[in-house]
Amino acid sequence: MEEKSMLNFSTAKAEVTIDLDDLQEGTGVHQRPPPINTLSARQMESLIAICDALLPSIDLPAADNDSIRKFFGLSASLAGTPEMVGAYICGRLQHITLDLLKLTLWFLSTWYGTFAICGMKSLSGRFPYFRRLSEVPRGRREEILLSWSSSPLRLLRLLFRSLKTLVLLIYFTQVNEKGENPTWKAIGYCGPDPDFVRQLVPAPEMPSKPEEKGSSPTSTDRTSRLGPLHPALVLLDRPPAAIAAALGRAGLSLSVVRCARRGVPTATIRCDVVVVGSGSGGGVVAGVLARAGHKVVVVERGQYHARQGLTLREGHAMDNMYEGSGLVGTDDLGVMILAGSTVGGGSAINWSASIRTPRHVMDEWCDAHGLELFGSDAYMEAMDAVCARMGVQSEVSEESLNNTVLRRGCAELGYPVSTIPRNCAGDHYCGWCCFGCKDGGKKGTSETWLLDMSESGNGVILPGCTAVKVLHRRQTGHRRPVATGVLVRFQGGRTEKMIVVESKVTVAACGALRTPQLLLHSGLRNANIGRHLHLHPVVMAWGHFPESPPSRRPDGEKKSYEGGIMTAMSTVVANFDSNGYGAIIQTPASHPGAFSALMPWTSGSDFKERMTRFSRTAHIFALARDQGSGDVRTFPESLEYKLDAGDEENLQGGVEKMLRILAAAGAEEIGTHHRSGERLNVKTATFREFEAFVWRAGRRQLSKQSTPVCSAHQMGSCRMGIDPRTSAVDPTGETWEMERLYVADTSTFPTALGVNPMVTVQTIAYCTAQSVLQVLRRSRKRKGGCNVDTGLC
Repeated sequence: MEEKSMLNFSTAKAEVTIDLDDLQEGTGVHQRPPPINTLSARQMESLIAICDALLPSIDLPAADNDSIRKFFGLSASLAGTPEMVGAYICGRLQHITLDLLKLTLWFLSTWYGTFAICGMKSLSGRFPYFRRLSEVPRGRREEILLSWSSSPLRLLRLLFRSLKTLVLLIYFTQVNEKGENPTWKAIGYCGPDPDFVRQLVPAPEMPSKPEEKGSSPTSTDRTSRLGPLHPALVLLDRPPAAIAAALGRAGLSLSVVRCARRGVPTATIRCDVVVVGSGSGGGVVAGVLARAGHKVVVVERGQYHARQGLTLREGHAMDNMYEGSGLVGTDDLGVMILAGSTVGGGSAINWSASIRTPRHVMDEWCDAHGLELFGSDAYMEAMDAVCARMGVQSEVSEESLNNTVLRRGCAELGYPVSTIPRNCAGDHYCGWCCFGCKDGGKKGTSETWLLDMSESGNGVILPGCTAVKVLHRRQTGHRRPVATGVLVRFQGGRTEKMIVVESKVTVAACGALRTPQLLLHSGLRNANIGRHLHLHPVVMAWGHFPESPPSRRPDGEKKSYEGGIMTAMSTVVANFDSNGYGAIIQTPASHPGAFSALMPWTSGSDFKERMTRFSRTAHIFALARDQGSGDVRTFPESLEYKLDAGDEENLQGGVEKMLRILAAAGAEEIGTHHRSGERLNVKTATFREFEAFVWRAGRRQLSKQSTPVCSAHQMGSCRMGIDPRTSAVDPTGETWEMERLYVADTSTFPTALGVNPMVTVQTIAYCTAQSVLQVLRRSRKRKGGCNVDTGLC
């Protein structure tokens, strides 16, 4: 029986006994409170009309089976989708056009607004001729929506793109009280991984299983239930005494100091290093420094999702583990962005690809940007250490449908194709890793570096906390302000509260989208902060591989969503032999919500027919090393990005190659995601028709919302360099304007990388950690107290 750690506190009324393990366990399954729909009745009237035009009820008596018939007969309103869409518009979306979207919904509930926005198609042949959108017949509403998708007016294209993406994503990911979606059977989707099904009722938390009387859970049982990081988790919504006790286990202190000037008590946690962010950058820094004996506090906006707390449901994971519920887009919605927002950051929900920094990139950063680190043995040794800690290897025992198609098509055409190294075992055959890893086989930071920190006993993680600004002060003998920690905001009951984390060194590692925001809110004014954002823009192509007898099916009975997400890669248009500014071809995760949001919509019936082929539709994508750049200085309110003409040309070349690969792999039908819904039956097309189709598709415009462009990598918004006029941080990762404030995430990349960035960012963070270690060795113990210069008093 394990001896439990207890702590007694005497109060004026009674003696309180606190279970130290319970202070850190949390709630198992984290689920954000559902958003509340505050749209007016008139706005909802228009929204319902739009939802039912996108996903109408269609009578299909000749359907192959009952599930298909029910799928076609189920409209968005019958499924309850409009109410959920309204809630997300009101409670989740953060976009520069959000108020305009709400205003447009109201206008469409009037006859004059409908006529102004929809034109002649909204008119009736009978008096009074003008009508609201909800009164327009469904067929006409479909025509109106289709006209918006290609309208010369940018605002109408934005309206169509935003509503189409949101409605379809929610429709195919929403679940009932049994955790099921009524469309899944018809489209051939099994839902969460059958080997790891967890029934989660829509509730904020799941209680732990009660222990038998007289028994005590073992450490192994607790770790299995709560995850390997549970000893390091400290929840700030507990009483101060409880927080102090939990911090004490890691040798950290909590003090409450009353400010002499204002009389307001300020709670302060003191440590050697505070790291903002727990992803591939922050996780590495925290692990290295804690193992070296320094006290570390990790501040993380997201929650911790232990293995047994996962649901592996697309909707739940997007809402709880992704930035902006997975609904982040550029101002013009030209690029849709996926970024992690959970303990472990992007490493918790990425696709396992672990590619070392390409030689041509290291040469460019060393020679063209003057960063000697990338030409040094130290960098190579750091990369070896990172890959070893993540268990990176190149063995694959079995490939998924998407990767089988990519490899087979390249082999048929003589295109180069290679196996992608991954931070998991060769038999890790899991298509749900984008929603968290069910068994810890994918070695993200929560299974490696953060675990090192936890096991060292020298650090804690504060989940659900946002770093508001970096605190600093002037010190004798320093020409620049010196960072002294961060001010942290967290939800304490129904109100937001603040706490100070005081440190000798501060490390910002909250990603290329959030780090600039933190630095700018802290008073830094370097002109490069928030600029030069690179996104690795991605476009996709698809091929349909119909069901056939197993003897004629070289890929077996694989479904599009099963198996390792990314194991094969082609560099046929990568341009690695010259400047490296081309595109690589890889494979994506494939689940109904993302699939539906990307697929072109030309009518309700056509779209539903496309969805019935979901499970046997393979996708591959082209990822460009972009020279175009963006601006995130006011994120999340605004995110600007412009696709460079050269980047668009590289992606167009990728589209042409992808269509050839899919056809060569045996696809019966191929197509792109262009709004026209273009597709070609390869089996019946002539050689001339095939070449004409590929030629047209490879030259179609990608901008102006004509084709969905996505991004899962964000880089360069606080880039590293040797001159403060052209960079935001110096070669060690320290900011030019503030001493002891370091940046350790993808925002430090001098340019776009061109391949999956996990190994590179971890390597840079590992090197940055060595610089921090040198600072800590030189630092003298600093006295605490109330400091006027921090802005707290």
